[in-house]
Amino acid sequence: MSPETILYIVIAGVASFALAVFMYGYRSRYKGSMSWVFGILRFVTLFSILLLLINPKFKSETYTIEKPKLPILVDNSASVTELEQADNANSAIEKLKANAELNDKYDLSFFTFGNSFIQTDSVSFAETNTNITKALAATNEVFKNEIAPTILISDGNQTLGNDYEFASATFANPIYPIILGDSTRYTDLKIERLNTNRYAFLKNKFPVEAILVYNGTGSETSQFVITQGAATVYRETVTFSENDNTKTISLTLPASRVGLQTYTASIVPLEIEKNTVNNRKRFAVEVIDEATNVLVVSAMVHPDLGAIKKSIETNEQRKVRIVKPSEAVSLLNDFQLVVLYQPNRSFNAVYTELAKLKKNTLLITGSRTDWSFLNVVQPVFRKDETGQKEDAAAQLNVNYGTFAVEDIGFTNFPPLETSFGDLVVTIPHEKLLLQTVAGIETGNPMIATAELNGKRDAIWDVEGIWKWRAQSYLQENNFQEFDNFMGKLVQYLASNKRKSRLEVSSESFYYNNSPIKISAQYFDKNYVFDGRASLNISVVNKESSTRTVFPLLLKNNFYEVDVNSLPAGSYSYTVSVGDETIARSGNFTILDFNVEQQFGNANVTKLGRLATNTNGTPFFTNQVDNLITVLLEDERFQSIQKSEEKVVPLIDWKYLLILIVLALSAEWFIRKYNGLI
Repeated sequence: MSPETILYIVIAGVASFALAVFMYGYRSRYKGSMSWVFGILRFVTLFSILLLLINPKFKSETYTIEKPKLPILVDNSASVTELEQADNANSAIEKLKANAELNDKYDLSFFTFGNSFIQTDSVSFAETNTNITKALAATNEVFKNEIAPTILISDGNQTLGNDYEFASATFANPIYPIILGDSTRYTDLKIERLNTNRYAFLKNKFPVEAILVYNGTGSETSQFVITQGAATVYRETVTFSENDNTKTISLTLPASRVGLQTYTASIVPLEIEKNTVNNRKRFAVEVIDEATNVLVVSAMVHPDLGAIKKSIETNEQRKVRIVKPSEAVSLLNDFQLVVLYQPNRSFNAVYTELAKLKKNTLLITGSRTDWSFLNVVQPVFRKDETGQKEDAAAQLNVNYGTFAVEDIGFTNFPPLETSFGDLVVTIPHEKLLLQTVAGIETGNPMIATAELNGKRDAIWDVEGIWKWRAQSYLQENNFQEFDNFMGKLVQYLASNKRKSRLEVSSESFYYNNSPIKISAQYFDKNYVFDGRASLNISVVNKESSTRTVFPLLLKNNFYEVDVNSLPAGSYSYTVSVGDETIARSGNFTILDFNVEQQFGNANVTKLGRLATNTNGTPFFTNQVDNLITVLLEDERFQSIQKSEEKVVPLIDWKYLLILIVLALSAEWFIRKYNGLI
């Protein structure tokens, strides 16, 4: 306590004593012990009230010893088993756990990574992907401001994410890799990458690109072969050497039959190869009879147009053409959907023709939209022309039921410019995205869809869509989330198919190392989305006739199931609704591809550079004792003594109040008992 506070307490005590003496000792009408009792009780009351006002405090300082952290990241992917390193990994983990000196100096914590990153010391080596970058980034975030040398137990082979060697530049602590494998390089031929379109059009040709890699010494010759069933559709002889160890083969194959066409690409293994799993890859192409053609009409040049075109054409089933209003009139009948970008009076003939053809439209408005013209030329969307602009952010309407939409982080997207005013939709409609300005909902839709007499229309009432696509890339490191959202909007608008009470969405084929999701929407008899239904999917393997039933889980405005547990094969499925006779059926194929089986060696070189970049040292699994010695002797990693100073009250105010109440109550009862009141 400060000297001033002590002085105040002394003054309070003297003042309380003086007042008590004056009241019950100087000319008091109470005699003997009674005056002493009342005087003491009054002193306690007065002194407690003054202490409550002074609120004296003192500082309490405590000391703690904080040990440096030692996060241990364990690769839990299937490649560890493929390289026969599971026992070595478990042995390294047990040595670290059991070393008493290491546990005395460090606070150990175990994490596993593969598809995900979780805190646990239980490993299965069964995950189908490896994302080392994600594991390092998460560790860096958790131990950002702490001394935390990191042990990475891995083979160094990554299948997802950015290159971890360069991502380590922002890592604050040294990394010590324990390499699961050795520096021996085995002779190996493999298909490093195989690129092809997901869709092709009937009677056209689709491209295939294969990148072949040779690891070894000397020269070797093999054959690259593509087969469909028992038929060989392509064959080429390839020669490799130690210096010329990569070949890129580009070819085209004919799309002669409608439907899913599966192929197997392989490079004939060498006799001395240890890993032959990576010599073959299966791929599929869905051959379709026609494409969805989308016409974008714009009188201006704007970056939104390029973003819209790229986003829609991500799905090879869709083709986009951008034209001026003067060119569009004669082309409208050749397209399933017309996108009208910021119309002005030059669109007059376009709207006249659209009314005749009853084409579905997507209207995109912005700062240069002529609303005076739009309000006259079409009857669906209206907004008063004010000449003022505002920036509006987006919020997903979770009750939207026209088609299934996932939240791709709309609230994190930047606000976009729109014309100030209330947007009115004059026919039955649903709001997909809602406008918010400065965090306040305006009630205006940002995206709304409407359907009347079989004609579908939508409005997107903002300018700067390219910014959202860019932001989606920054959030996810790809455009897929935004492009899927755009694809669902285009799919709905480009179709005139009548809505049914149960809508099911699935792909025709999946790779088994990727999420295999099937979604559905169920509507009541008034075609309002019903989130209380019980949906199940029955999946039957066409070869073994094995039937598996999964429940579909509610997710915002749709139901979804992940059937990733199914093995590769061809399947038929039926989605049914409990207590209803409604059901929908379909087919899909799961192609076998285990990316974790593609590696023949540990990536010793990359793990070594990772350690060097972070001032760490790499070790092999037979050198774990050496690593422990390094960690115990390194002077950079020392325990820190931390002091914590707390300012606490001398007496808790609650106890003072209780004391005051007790003193006053006692004085009142004594007076009452003696007939003094």
